[in-house]
Amino acid sequence: MSFRAPVKDQLFVLKELAGIDQVATIPGFEDAGFETAQAVLEESAKFNEGVVAPLNWSGDQDHGSWDNGVVRASKGFKEAYAALAEGGWQGLGQPAEYGGQGLPKSIGAACVEHMMAANLSFSLCAILTGGAIEALLTAGSDELKTRYIPNMVSGKWTGTMNLTEPQAGSDLALVRSKAVKQGDGTYRISGQKIFITYGEHDMVENIVHLVLARTPDAPEGVKGISLFVVPKFMVNADGSLGKRNDVYCASIEEKLGIKASPTAVLVYGDDKGEVGPGAIGYLVGEENRGLEYMFIMMNAARYDVGMQGIAVSERAYQHAVNYAKDRVQSRPVDGSAKDSVAIIHHPDVKRMLMTMRALIEGERAMALVGAAAYDNAHFNPNKDEAKKAQAFYEFLVPLIKGFSTENSVEVTSLGVQVHGGMGFIEETGAAQYYRDSRILPIYEGTTAIQANDLVGRKTVRDGGAVAKAVAAQIADLEGQLAARGDACKKYAAQLKAGRESFLQVVDFVLANVKSNPNAVFAGSVPYLMLAANLVSGWQMGRALIVAEDKLAAGEDADFMKAKIATVRFYGDHILPRIASLREEILAGGDSVTALPVELF
Repeated sequence: MSFRAPVKDQLFVLKELAGIDQVATIPGFEDAGFETAQAVLEESAKFNEGVVAPLNWSGDQDHGSWDNGVVRASKGFKEAYAALAEGGWQGLGQPAEYGGQGLPKSIGAACVEHMMAANLSFSLCAILTGGAIEALLTAGSDELKTRYIPNMVSGKWTGTMNLTEPQAGSDLALVRSKAVKQGDGTYRISGQKIFITYGEHDMVENIVHLVLARTPDAPEGVKGISLFVVPKFMVNADGSLGKRNDVYCASIEEKLGIKASPTAVLVYGDDKGEVGPGAIGYLVGEENRGLEYMFIMMNAARYDVGMQGIAVSERAYQHAVNYAKDRVQSRPVDGSAKDSVAIIHHPDVKRMLMTMRALIEGERAMALVGAAAYDNAHFNPNKDEAKKAQAFYEFLVPLIKGFSTENSVEVTSLGVQVHGGMGFIEETGAAQYYRDSRILPIYEGTTAIQANDLVGRKTVRDGGAVAKAVAAQIADLEGQLAARGDACKKYAAQLKAGRESFLQVVDFVLANVKSNPNAVFAGSVPYLMLAANLVSGWQMGRALIVAEDKLAAGEDADFMKAKIATVRFYGDHILPRIASLREEILAGGDSVTALPVELF
């Protein structure tokens, strides 16, 4: 099935909800208003529909190979990545001084969604390279920036993030890779890293690894971790490539999904390069501040993984809609036809498709509004506005990551269900999205890690100030909705019920986090899902007002009717989930921990 990038919905969100024209008032973004967004998104759609999407199915079936440390990418990936580099897509949001186009995240995030939906496995290489660039921009020395960033921005080189080790998992306090300082100021790195996405491949001439390791005298725990740049090939003073560094790909993993994305086991310091034992690395920033710097990459990656959830859901939705329009089976239950009809006419199939559609549109609105907040946080010269935007963006990141990825498993599963038995057969393609989606709630921090962050850093730390400020904005929207017609009045009541539940949960978290932490954290994931559902519903309520006004003005009637219907469904079927989540959190903590470990 051919993929079509959801440009129209993205542009609606960017203009009406995210405020792309307001972003264009920020110095440096003057040429990045709605017209630019439209032009860039349309070109992005052409590239990803024509070049990247056709490799999705073939990559899943024939997903590259490992042979004695050499990894060959899936057929067509190398050429597609060269086309991505030639088109400037890797540098879309990167600073012009390093060869990028300097566009805001608002536009870049929408384009990245295209690539992710077109081919999730392929997109991971570009996403992680972007994260490595951002970490170096923030914490790298001028020398490191000059040496590595331009070639990553151009797409000539790629980047990775090396955190996890066999004994550590998500607990980075257990990282044991070593970094020994040399007389010339470099470090010799040794150790093993696992689950390194695109840790080895043949699509570009060099790979820039960002690696967490410990110096010999480092303190224990996360306070003793440092961050290093370790290139696959050394870079000479003139920018040319030198000797092969001592980093070796011991294997790549066989996985449930995203099969065309090589997940490498990397061994550092096994004397398999050309530089002697120990990979040569360069310190980023200061010793023992590595986790702080790596969080820059992780936060960028967490937002991007949320976008992956939206993207794979969109792809699964399009696939399911097309199948439902073509598959003829059974007469309609209302007797409106004597013969069998396409299954899209059946109420339960419509329910599934509308669930998929409503979740996607709510998540996309939340994510792109979050991207605009990022732009304001980082570039708005008004310090007060930037500070507010930063707090809002940080609050949204765990919601975008957790909600969109958890729901992607639901949405892609519904896509299989719409196909019926044929969805369980690989050749229809529906199963691939389901398999691909399953990693998303796991990597770059599981949903529980996102939820713990929401509780600790984003709710308790400020006494619920940002959470309650969001609730106040939602209450203001309820007033606007209540002053309109019946559909808006009904949605206002549904939104109000969700907001009140949210505030009850925030108060519960604040009141119990010290005295009964198990009860609070037993409900942390439900809290995340509740909060994100409400924030997505808030954006959908804003969309409802805009769509009604534009429909009344005769603008794009079909699109506006569809938007109104989708928002109504969100209010009737998605927002009500908040009530049950509230009960889980407020009353269910004790039963989570009641069963003794030995009885499991």
